[in-house]
Amino acid sequence: MIIAGESSGELYGSLLAQSLKTRYPDLYIFGVGGEKMQMAGVELVSGISGAFGITELFTALKDLKAAFRKTTEAIKKFMPRILVLIDYPDFNLKVAEFAKTLGIKILYYVSPQVWAWRKNRVKKIAHLVNRMAVVLPFEAEIYTKAGVLCEFVGHPVLEEIESVLQGACSEVKSGNSGVRNSRLTTHDVLFDSNVLFDSISPELRVYFKGALGLNAHLPLISLLPGSRPHELKRLLPLMMEVIKQCKEQYSGYQFCVPLSPNTDERKYSYYLEALKQEGALIKKGESIRALAASDMAVIASGTATLQAAFLEVPMVVIYKLSPSTYFLARLFVDVRHISLVNILSGRGVVPELLQQRANPDNIVNELRKLIDDDPYRKNMVNCFKSIKKPYSGLMASKRVTEIIGEMAGW
Repeated sequence: MIIAGESSGELYGSLLAQSLKTRYPDLYIFGVGGEKMQMAGVELVSGISGAFGITELFTALKDLKAAFRKTTEAIKKFMPRILVLIDYPDFNLKVAEFAKTLGIKILYYVSPQVWAWRKNRVKKIAHLVNRMAVVLPFEAEIYTKAGVLCEFVGHPVLEEIESVLQGACSEVKSGNSGVRNSRLTTHDVLFDSNVLFDSISPELRVYFKGALGLNAHLPLISLLPGSRPHELKRLLPLMMEVIKQCKEQYSGYQFCVPLSPNTDERKYSYYLEALKQEGALIKKGESIRALAASDMAVIASGTATLQAAFLEVPMVVIYKLSPSTYFLARLFVDVRHISLVNILSGRGVVPELLQQRANPDNIVNELRKLIDDDPYRKNMVNCFKSIKKPYSGLMASKRVTEIIGEMAGW
């Protein structure tokens, strides 16, 4: 059983399910997730949730209770050999408590951010799980000290990036790329174990702009609003204003707004239509291709910042919470930075604009620095190259599949 509560975790769950099915074709996998997991062969017992923070959590409490009931009923019915929990700690730790009473082995894949807040959860996790597979290099030491068998396995977003780059290579080889005058050769997009970790070529960005239906030779700014309902509600109107200001000051730029594959477009149709009126290209489930095409990006803090760093896209990180949630976060969260890029770097490599500071004027000013200050932009990209190094040669889903096999005795 695989449980992923949100869009990023669902991606990891789908990649893991694909890897498991490849190695064990007759394996039955069920769980909590979304469309990607279902398409990867997982029978869903409940859908993912967008709840986040205190205010947002209360509004989704009824759905979460229903999901927990369905999950525990499914565990009792099927008695999985291994239960894989992906992040989503408030839900998953309760499931772990239940599963442990039944003697089910538990693998926690993608750690909760115990290094940022509620650090006492490390002891609770150590008591409940059999093994940990973490995706940030420094997390392994935290759990090993707590007595958990833990391993840094790399990050699954690299697999998604690899898949996109390999798809580009196949299109170029077949001559079906549909991109006119891109001047791109097979060599430019061919993915192997070194291409992503050496550099991302300008020709690659040209190719992906054309593949998205954009002008292949005009600069592109992508704006990624996140996947949770509260993120979309607060950040889509902000991004609309950012595009308006950018168009006034930089007339030659194009704009793309990639949406999470689980986004309910009808719910946000007003903002999405307004963005289209401003000339923005709306793409659902295309964040990697959009980032691969981008010259810079404005990104809601989350996994997308790491995707952008791996693709060497200079960025401005933004975030907004409800006032009550932000107030509580300031009391309990013990980190200097919120973006994964800055956390992995140990310093402020990318600008972080939070709450009131996340306004159109500030965002456009930061974009201006990326456009006009060449040394500043190059220094940011060089830091991204350093962040990528610990991940070189690691394939998270493949290694987690091996760990599951070891735990199950297969």
